Amino acid sequence: MTTRTTAKLLLRFRPTDNLHGVSRTTVERLAEELGLNETQVIHFALKRLANEVLPAYLADDGPLTDKDLQAIQRRAGKARGKSVRTSLV
Repeated sequence: MTTRTTAKLLLRFRPTDNLHGVSRTTVERLAEELGLNETQVIHFALKRLANEVLPAYLADDGPLTDKDLQAIQRRAGKARGKSVRTSLV
């Protein structure tokens, strides 16, 4: 039998809802409304917050330098074939 250990976190509810937290009553109401248990509600809320706040990808090294752009242009070579024109009229 495989046992799984998970980290635990003590959560203290606020006496009333405010900008930085919610009351136990609010979590209970959310659980009832969503058909989840209280732990699932908290995970659901934290996941939504993570999606909203944390970047979806790692930051790159910033804009390309002129030297980088010149190297890309050299490797790309000259365009072949007909040119394409578009209009945003």
